[in-house]
Amino acid sequence: MAVEVLRTADGREKTAISRKHAATWFSARKSGAQLPIGNCTPPDRPARPAQPELLDPRDVPRRRPGTPQGRAAILHAIAHIELNAVDLHWDLVARFPEIDMPVGFFDDWVKAADEESKHFNLICDCLEQLNSHYGAMAAHAGMWRAAEDTAHDILGRLAVVPMVLEARGLDVTPGMIQIFKQAREDKTVDALEVIYAEEVGHVAYGSKWFNFLCGRQGLDPQPVFLDLVRRYFHSPLKPPFNEEKRAQAGLPPDFYWPLTEPA
Repeated sequence: MAVEVLRTADGREKTAISRKHAATWFSARKSGAQLPIGNCTPPDRPARPAQPELLDPRDVPRRRPGTPQGRAAILHAIAHIELNAVDLHWDLVARFPEIDMPVGFFDDWVKAADEESKHFNLICDCLEQLNSHYGAMAAHAGMWRAAEDTAHDILGRLAVVPMVLEARGLDVTPGMIQIFKQAREDKTVDALEVIYAEEVGHVAYGSKWFNFLCGRQGLDPQPVFLDLVRRYFHSPLKPPFNEEKRAQAGLPPDFYWPLTEPA
């Protein structure tokens, strides 16, 4: 199921398959007839539609949020992040079959993938209200780098994807909500508030399973986390941090403040 999602290119189709498989998984779990985990090799890179054009982050045009075009650009960037998150979570389900994980690990990441699929569609709906669509603008080409760098390191994957990249969403989303509130775009505000609330859970899943694996290996999570982020994430973390939401997600300050300085 995970690999079928990863091999589907179109965003709306990908998220429809993702949501269908998540519903199948949770229906089986509820009935007590858990689906077998199985083993299937995920692609090195997920399938992607022909558009958007993917550019180096430095080459993606920047637009002012005070204009409808600028707000559409913000939404397009969010849609791109959410679509990548769908693939990142399904990839986590399929990527590490050699590591024996409790069924709750799969529950969490299937749920996260399902919610990211919902988020992508909410943002696409908002884009269409602005007479745009996903694929209408260029997008960031570096989103999959974290997955490639950590393809053989589950602790590294958990550290960099949910505990750094998704935690960054907790820092910046309140400011984006304010932009759309000022523009009186209520549907977008509602969508962003759903995303903001649910992303806390995704960061928490990362923290939960990172700490679980460290505990199983007798490792101290904090120095291991700092080492992995310095190894796989290629720049210092940038404050300000949403310390309240990060704490709610199980990320204490000594996990991120030391990473604000170059190693």
